[in-house]
Amino acid sequence: MTQVDYWVMPSSLFHFKNSSSNETAFSFSTCFAFAIVPEYPKLRCHGLVFTVSHSKDFSTALPSQYLGLLNASDVGNFSNHIFAVEFDTVRDFEFGDINDNHVGVNINSIQSNKSAAAAYYNDELVKQDLNLKSGKVILAWVEYDSVKKLINVTLSPTSLKPKIPLFSYHLDLSPILKETTYVGFSASTGLLASSHYIFGWTFKLNGEVKFLDLDSLPSLPGAKKKHTESSQLLQLFKNADVIEPWELEIGPHRYSYQELKQATKGFKDSELLGRGGFGKVYNGILRNSKTQIAVKRRMNLKKACRDFVSEIVSIGRLRHRNLVQLLGWCRRRGDLLLVYDFMPNGSLDSFLFDQPKMVLTWEQRFKIIKGVASALLYLHEGYEQVVVHRDVKASNVLLDGELNGKLGDFGLARLYEHGSNPCTTRVMGTLGYLAPELPRSGRATTSSDVFAFGALLLEVVCGRRSIEPKPLARPSIRQVIRYLEGEILMPEAPTEQNADDGELRFDENERWNSLRSTNIIKSSSFTSLANGDEDDTFASFSTSPLPLLYSGEVRRY
Repeated sequence: MTQVDYWVMPSSLFHFKNSSSNETAFSFSTCFAFAIVPEYPKLRCHGLVFTVSHSKDFSTALPSQYLGLLNASDVGNFSNHIFAVEFDTVRDFEFGDINDNHVGVNINSIQSNKSAAAAYYNDELVKQDLNLKSGKVILAWVEYDSVKKLINVTLSPTSLKPKIPLFSYHLDLSPILKETTYVGFSASTGLLASSHYIFGWTFKLNGEVKFLDLDSLPSLPGAKKKHTESSQLLQLFKNADVIEPWELEIGPHRYSYQELKQATKGFKDSELLGRGGFGKVYNGILRNSKTQIAVKRRMNLKKACRDFVSEIVSIGRLRHRNLVQLLGWCRRRGDLLLVYDFMPNGSLDSFLFDQPKMVLTWEQRFKIIKGVASALLYLHEGYEQVVVHRDVKASNVLLDGELNGKLGDFGLARLYEHGSNPCTTRVMGTLGYLAPELPRSGRATTSSDVFAFGALLLEVVCGRRSIEPKPLARPSIRQVIRYLEGEILMPEAPTEQNADDGELRFDENERWNSLRSTNIIKSSSFTSLANGDEDDTFASFSTSPLPLLYSGEVRRY
């Protein structure tokens, strides 16, 4: 299964202190045999965690990078009272992971206080690498000395404990651990399915744990039986999902076609959320988990495979709180489907243009812009490769239930290595957001993304599109930029507004350049509220922004 988390947590409590006061926590040691078996060995899956926690209620925990232990809102909270040792097989840049095969000590967080690449020391004290997701059984020891305030973590592929731990970490666990505490394991899956096994486990307070002999422990379950040729023919006959060679490089189907068809009520128009560059987007509810999802569907277009794979490759490995999370995907002949987290407030453009759902406050607007900026910084500098989005715009910024901005739609995204130059490609994007050098160079860069972000920023502040669908007397945002750069002459100044049709009138004898010395150009600190009330002030405007419109009277402040 994908996008699930699960726990092994015995119901009995362990007493780690003599009382609930700030006394020193007891020493403890544990040894366990585990294995991580990905469904597709060459692809990444998420790992497991040994955890000591004051609670065994993980109902709010998330799968994937949160490993079924925490969620985005409680990461790092001292009130968690969690000590954990992660055996992680995905590199998450948001939490500072060193690689995609490491062991780390975590305190109240998913970000490790101390970590090291998975390895062990042999009898000659030579360090040997270990692959956590090899599908083979690995022994692990986690030991805490309350006198030395020292944590030792040791790995071994055999029953013999190495003489040297993988790493040691000095830390007093007394403030972290409560008097009575649960001990157990947590694990999760993400975009790719995997299996996590615990074959044997010993735990002891104030003493050495019992020896575990791998030969006496259960063996790994047998491999699943492969489909026979006749069964494959039968599946093809029944229009089952067929995997082509290029799909093996990306990963397995995350959902069956029938599951998504059922979730969206047969892709009914009543479940249609909107349309994007890739295709239609439907609302859906998964039958088993009752999870609400958004399903992006493109039908009967083989040429869409390239964009489809691009989005899978790009966003499937990205992990950031301000990126729309890809949950999975499916392909059935000509039908291509992507499954995302559902964003209840839809896209940002519905809050800015035409007749917005509501008027966003300045605080809400700043939070949205800050979130998009954080996502772009991660794409450009925080990921192992440079990710150029190429289509940053208001309709691709989605809002969750708390109006947090999340950047989505990676169908045009391109990746290249840090320090290298991006290749020339076809000019792609949306008019009004394209950097002026892009049509000439044909080279999409992080700078062209930043230009698009600047256009988005102006739209959020002004409540107007960068390019209006019909000509207006007021200049477009692009024209304003050209005025400020001195590329074109300033337009005529607005002197009158028709109250009936809202159109602006201009005095042919008066030019904008006659206003250059006024505070209008210097501070842009003038406005008019839509209700036309001349007694309203700029202070009242700042708490509930509306699209900036000129009034017939120019005010100075």
